[in-house]
Amino acid sequence: MHIHVNGIRLFVDIEGAGLVPDGPVMLRKPTLVMVHGGPGADHSLYKPAFSWLSDICQIVYYDHRGCGRSEDGPRESWTLAQWGDDLKALCDTLGIEKPIVLGTSFGGFVAQAYATRHPGHAGKLILVTTAARVDFEAIYAAFERIGGVRAGAVARAYWSAPSPETRAPYLEFCLPLYNARSQAGPADWKQRVIMRNDTGVHFNGPANEQGRMDFRKALATVDCPVLVMGGEEDPIMPIAFSETIAASLPPELVRFERFPRCGHAIVPDDPEAAFATIRDFILATP
Repeated sequence: MHIHVNGIRLFVDIEGAGLVPDGPVMLRKPTLVMVHGGPGADHSLYKPAFSWLSDICQIVYYDHRGCGRSEDGPRESWTLAQWGDDLKALCDTLGIEKPIVLGTSFGGFVAQAYATRHPGHAGKLILVTTAARVDFEAIYAAFERIGGVRAGAVARAYWSAPSPETRAPYLEFCLPLYNARSQAGPADWKQRVIMRNDTGVHFNGPANEQGRMDFRKALATVDCPVLVMGGEEDPIMPIAFSETIAASLPPELVRFERFPRCGHAIVPDDPEAAFATIRDFILATP
């Protein structure tokens, strides 16, 4: 379905009931809002894997403006501030109070924008393989270490100067390196996802907003429990980026989990450990 948020129509899909019968009473399950990566991909990256959590929470999926099945809005609104405000307004429009917000990669950038711009709104925050600030040289070095000299060169060509011409070889050669384990799930997600390359080119790179963003100072103002998850073999968001996020958050609120032998896609690489960690965090008393 589509709902109107901040002047545009966002695509939203909801899995599971928020109120469930328990004998003579109705129990309210927490709502988990899934903030997808990209930018330019869509919420289908989370399906069907995250259905495994539907027994303990209602799950809300949506596509960012400029992504998937949502409307674009003006291109000048493709900013982390606007995407973060859209997330807050989406929750308010749906009547979601104290959501558990899970953002992966670029979705983690959006989740940080939301949490730091709207303190007190989130119930909990889950940041998966993301960054508070992007060190592009660290990304190039990680791709070269994991995929060889060619991988480092292709990554540098795209991230230093995003364009349709540099993005195509990057998706072909470097994207498969996001998974640390070759058997990590089927590749049919590539046929399902609606890929908006123009949105990625608009945002990515040191000369665009990705290069300017820096949440390190603002993360000290976050006032809800935060789970930070990092893959030790992640070339695009190296584990050091997750370490920086954890160090920037209030120490009494952060839980940092490292996943050995996992790349950028922690859930496909190690679903048992990843979902056990997320489930435990959701069920934990704040």
